[in-house]
Amino acid sequence: MDFAQAGLAAGTTLLAVLLGGWLTTRAQDRLWRRDDQRQWRDIRLTAYTTFLTAFREYVAYVLLPSARITAVPRPHSPHDLMPFFDEQGTRYKEQLEATKTELRLIAGRPEIVAASRTMVQQARLLAAARATHDADALPAERFDELWAAERRFVAAARRELAVRDLAADHPASA
Repeated sequence: MDFAQAGLAAGTTLLAVLLGGWLTTRAQDRLWRRDDQRQWRDIRLTAYTTFLTAFREYVAYVLLPSARITAVPRPHSPHDLMPFFDEQGTRYKEQLEATKTELRLIAGRPEIVAASRTMVQQARLLAAARATHDADALPAERFDELWAAERRFVAAARRELAVRDLAADHPASA
């Protein structure tokens, strides 16, 4: 009887140790995954805000009265105008392109990439229009489409990053 009780006690202890180890491993895995998600969220947030900053700087440069921009038709489809900048403007163009590429590398959803592509396309169209118009004579629809593209990007980024809608938390008082 003593041998059976000792075996049962040893077996129960071994089972408890195995179960405890398994539960600890699962808890650590959960913590690691949560930490990994948090790190990726921070990386994406930084990349998205850097892209938005580069986008705004590009647009601000395009709207400068002193900006020197030329545009030539693209040699292949869609044959739209491609903007070319002076040395100062090239810096803004390169920054926008670099941040767009970084964003494409780390984006969590395809809608982010699509929205960023639309933003860059609208910024290029604004620059091409600026090549043939003064800064104060640009067509209003260029700005409407440009800011609509930015709003779509911000909305997609907020969804991906799970940023709560503050308006829903604080409804306007009647």
